[in-house]
Amino acid sequence: MIRLATKTPQKVLNRIGRLDYFHDDRHAVRRNEIRWLVEEYREIPVHGLPAAFEGFTIVQLTDMHLRPFTQLEHIERAVIRANALQPDLVVLTGDYVWHDEQDILDLVPALARLDARYGIFAVLGNHDIKTDEVLITETFERFGIRVLRNQGLDLQAGHHRLHLAGIDDGWLGQPDITATLDRLRGDIPVILLAHEPDMIDWYARDTRISLQLSGHTHGGQIQVSPGKPFIRPHLGKKYVQGLYRVNQSWVYTSRGLGSTGLPIRRNCAPEITWLRLVDPSESAFRLIA
Repeated sequence: MIRLATKTPQKVLNRIGRLDYFHDDRHAVRRNEIRWLVEEYREIPVHGLPAAFEGFTIVQLTDMHLRPFTQLEHIERAVIRANALQPDLVVLTGDYVWHDEQDILDLVPALARLDARYGIFAVLGNHDIKTDEVLITETFERFGIRVLRNQGLDLQAGHHRLHLAGIDDGWLGQPDITATLDRLRGDIPVILLAHEPDMIDWYARDTRISLQLSGHTHGGQIQVSPGKPFIRPHLGKKYVQGLYRVNQSWVYTSRGLGSTGLPIRRNCAPEITWLRLVDPSESAFRLIA
């Protein structure tokens, strides 16, 4: 059911979003980075990485918040650039809309043009649950994008396996790490999708989790100076952007593609994330035992 209380601010914001500022081709020369796109590249050393998954690549897109400030054209450019990276796997880590759940009907067909050998998988964020989690989930799955909510599955390469899991949103959902890893069999690495990065502190003692991929923070969206975020949201106060080591797990927090609140990004450009899994012996990282 459409909730009218959420539609009034959306109508006002949509008028702002129709301004040329959010559509024209001058975004690359503006100091406001709201429509910039930056590719971030990271190698992630994974203990016990099966040989068949050495060099496995993941593209992460997150926090699109389609409309009013994030227009479909911005997402379509990101999809083209993501496909050019030729990833093995694409993961989407939540917050696809802002106020209006109906925007998902325009967003998902664009995301369905993503191409990866092992497919596209998603988890929900707090804005998705706050608007209409059923509509958003059903729309994704109608276009062949599986939404993982406290679920996991094996990615297979010959006789080798890598486990991909997605936990429900930590703020408004019902996250259950036990159920999320219920299908995990054997001592194989786990890639966990979790919208809010600080959730890792709840289960970081679980040594099975090799890497958690998150969004939610927008990197602060505005950084007073590089590395100093203006805003740190609930469950996004510690691991705000980039790569962190938490016990035996890695956590990567993407700045995401979209914007909420003020239509401004500064020192914090929208991000397409490219991650490559490597054996620690082949990595330049010095791991802490």
